[in-house]
Amino acid sequence: MVHARAGEPAGPGDLVDVARLVTAYYALRPDPGEPGQRVAFGTSGHRGSALDAAFNDDHIAATTQAICEYRAGQGTAGPLFLGADTHALSEPARVTALEVLAANGVTVLIDAADGYTPTPAVSHAILAHNRTASGRAVADGIVVTPSHNPPRDGGFKYNPPSGGPAGSEATGWIQDRANELIAAGLAGVKRIPYARALAAATTGRHDFLGGYTEDLASVLDLDAVRAAGVRIGADPLGGASVAYWGRIAETHRLDLTVVNPLTDPAWRFMTLDWDGKIRMDCSSPYAMASLIGRKDAFDVSTGNDADADRHGIVTPDGGLMNPNHYLAVAIDYLYRHRREWPGEAAVGKTLVSSSMIDRVAGELKRELVEVPVGFKWFVDGLLSGSIAFGGEESAGASFLRRDGSVWTTDKDGILLALLASEITAVTGRSPSELYGELTARFGAPAYARVDAPADREQKAVLARLSADRVRADTLAGEPITAVLTEAPGNGAAIGGLKVCTENAWFAARPSGTEDVYKIYAESFQGPDHLALVQDEARALVSDALSG
Repeated sequence: MVHARAGEPAGPGDLVDVARLVTAYYALRPDPGEPGQRVAFGTSGHRGSALDAAFNDDHIAATTQAICEYRAGQGTAGPLFLGADTHALSEPARVTALEVLAANGVTVLIDAADGYTPTPAVSHAILAHNRTASGRAVADGIVVTPSHNPPRDGGFKYNPPSGGPAGSEATGWIQDRANELIAAGLAGVKRIPYARALAAATTGRHDFLGGYTEDLASVLDLDAVRAAGVRIGADPLGGASVAYWGRIAETHRLDLTVVNPLTDPAWRFMTLDWDGKIRMDCSSPYAMASLIGRKDAFDVSTGNDADADRHGIVTPDGGLMNPNHYLAVAIDYLYRHRREWPGEAAVGKTLVSSSMIDRVAGELKRELVEVPVGFKWFVDGLLSGSIAFGGEESAGASFLRRDGSVWTTDKDGILLALLASEITAVTGRSPSELYGELTARFGAPAYARVDAPADREQKAVLARLSADRVRADTLAGEPITAVLTEAPGNGAAIGGLKVCTENAWFAARPSGTEDVYKIYAESFQGPDHLALVQDEARALVSDALSG
C-alpha cells in the first residue's frame, strides 16, 4: 500500500537522528546469539542499522579482519582500494576498516581528496590496476555502502580481484569468520588507532575521480553527446557521485547541470518513497519526484542511488522509465552500434528481468544468459568478454568498453545514465520513444513485483524448493512451459521458483529481511492478465509449500 505522503518532501519527523545513530555505532554491542545481530552477507554485502545492533563497530572490525585473512589465504597481496558513500554510518565504518587493515599490514588506497567514492569507481580502479599486475600483486577492494537503503542503514561489501561483487564462497567464508570473531569478543582482531593507520606506510592515496571520469570516453561516445548538444540534468540524490557529475561535465565539455549538489546524512532534501521512508531509490517515481517535476528542462535527466551503482532515466516524453524498459532499449542500441564488440558476446539478464530482453536478444541473434538475482553472476562474463552487457531488474547494469574489453564488473549507474544521452544523440530519439518502437515489434508487457506473507520456515522451504513440487499444468489460462529452480544461463540455484508460459511468467523468492516472499510477474497480455498471474502464483506457491 502506498503511503499517503509518498512523493512529498521529507519533514523533520522523517529524519534520522544522526548523532544518536553514530553514537549507537560505537555504544551498542551485537549479541552473537541473535540472528538479526550477526554478520550476514546478502547479494551485495552486509547491511543493517547501528540502532538495531546490526551494523556496529564490532561488525566492521570483525568483517575487515576476516577480509584480511581471506585475501591472505587467496594470495591477494596488491593494494586494497577503500571507498565509501555518504551514509552517516559510512565514515565511522571506513575509519574502523582502515584501523584494522593498517594493523594487518595491508596496503590500502583511499581517495586522494578524502571524497566519496562510487561503487563503479572502485571496480574500475581494481581492474585498471590488475591489467598491469601479475601473480600475487593483484588488487581488491571494499566499498562502505548500503546502496539505496534509508539513512539509518550502513553497508559493507567486498570486491575481490575480479572487480565485482564477491561470490558466495568468499562471502560465506568472510561472514562465518567475522561471526566467530564477534563471538570471541574480537580476540584475534588486529587494530591500531586511526591517526597511526592514516599515517602508516601502507596507507596511500588514489585519484578515483580522475581515473574514472577521464576514462569514460573509452566506453561511451561522448563526442556524439557533445556535438548533439544534449542537455543533461544529473541528480546524485545526495550520494557518492556528487563530485563526479561536475567533473564529467568539465572533462568532456558536456551541457550537463548537477541539479542537486548537496549531501546530507539525513537526506532532508529527498521526497519520501512509496512506504513513507527516505530511500535513495532512483528507480522509484516517489523518490525521484523532484527530478521528474523538472523533466522538461532537459533532454535527458538522470538519478543515481547513494553509491551510484544504480541508474534512473527521466525523459520529457516518458517521465521516469521503468528499469526493465530502459535495459531493453540499452541492449538493443548497444549491440547494434558497438561494431568492435565480439560477435559471439551474449546478453546477460537476471531471471526476474523482463522477457522483453529475451525478445530483443532473439532479434539480435545473440545468446541470452539468464542468471539468478545478484550482479555477481555477471562478473566472469564481463571480465572475459563472453557477456557484453549484464543487467538486472533493479536498475543495475554494466557493459564492455567500445573496443570490447572490460570496463567494470560491478553495476555502474553513472555509465548507464550517460548512455541515455548517447542514445539520444546518436538516434535523435529518446529512450522512451525507442521503447515504444520495441513494444510495436514485440508487444507491451505488464510487469510488477508484489509481496506475499511467509514465515521463516516457509521461506526456507521456498529457497530450496524442487520443481516437482509444482503440480499445476497451467498458469492464467496458458500451458506451463517451464518450471525452474535453477537459472538456465548457468545452472545456479535460484533460491526460489520461476514458472513460465508462452506469454507470461512469475518468480517467487523469499525476502532476506522480512516475513514475506517476493512475487515478480510479467504478462504480454496486459494488466488484467498480469493480475490473474499474480493471483494464481500465490495459490501455486502456497500449494507447493504445503505439499
